[in-house]
Amino acid sequence: MTLEIAVAAALFVGVLAYALFAGADFGSGFFDLTAGGPSRGAEMRSLVDHSIGPVWEANHVWLIFCLVTWWTGFPRSFAAMTTTLFIPLALALAGIVLRGAAFAFRKYAPSLGQARLYGAVFAGSSLVTPFFLGTVAGAIASGRVPAEGYGDRWSSWLNPVSLFGGVIAVGTCAFLAGTFLCADAERTGHGGLIDTLRRRTLGVGVITGLVVFAALIPIRQDAPTLARGLERQAAPLIVISAIAGVTTLGLLWRRRFSPARITAVAAVATVISGWGVGQYPWLLVDQVRINDAGGARSTLIGLIIAVGCATVVVLPPLAGLYWFTQSEHLDEADAH
Repeated sequence: MTLEIAVAAALFVGVLAYALFAGADFGSGFFDLTAGGPSRGAEMRSLVDHSIGPVWEANHVWLIFCLVTWWTGFPRSFAAMTTTLFIPLALALAGIVLRGAAFAFRKYAPSLGQARLYGAVFAGSSLVTPFFLGTVAGAIASGRVPAEGYGDRWSSWLNPVSLFGGVIAVGTCAFLAGTFLCADAERTGHGGLIDTLRRRTLGVGVITGLVVFAALIPIRQDAPTLARGLERQAAPLIVISAIAGVTTLGLLWRRRFSPARITAVAAVATVISGWGVGQYPWLLVDQVRINDAGGARSTLIGLIIAVGCATVVVLPPLAGLYWFTQSEHLDEADAH
């Protein structure tokens, strides 16, 4: 394994972690948006706040890790990506900032009107952010980011593959969030929300699955390199993702919410891994291969050392944070 491949693998692990943890975080905005008016939706929004409150900022650790690793490890391809796709990237960044600010301000709004405004901004930006990040992934996967950068500002991400990527990103985030919220509602005694969450999550899961299969048509036509990868080396991962997704729907239907969280994570993780494996060995599809994109050797070695240190220093506290927020002891403390 070359240094470039090792750093790219660490980068993709960060992408996968951000998609899973931040995805479940962003997806909660869909349920906040569809909760209803101030009275009818109060319990749902309270559950959303309770579920994501302790961890929503921690999720950005993965985004920072991905950006810094790509920027320092593969600087030319990073420059090409940011110069071509600065519009969706800027819109995604605006969504992240507005979402965080609105989530914090809503708790201390002096009036109901302001609280509703902040709530709308929080919910809307929770959907906008993964959509634009999905269009970025679609632009890269369809080979629309030239190696020298400065590709077309609009058609690079306003195309069928990118738009499908954005819709799939929003759907998978909502599906993840709904599965986790069902389990949280059951664990924290919000029994009245379970049926509503269950129905909406099942609907989102079915629709997202259909969109994923529909996306294969434009991928075949517009992203042939990715399509070949999905049909060959990534095919087992796509099959596993489909099985895990159907299993999750079955568990939700049978109200087995705790195991449904595991299969939902497996479904999303394998479909994203399938995209990465299908794109290999390209960093920018049809433009730059991973082995040709690396920066200075000393920088790549430094990144490997930094990743090793982060694994020891950062991951245990993060794991403890996620475990504690899912612990019944925390719920008992909140009840008191």
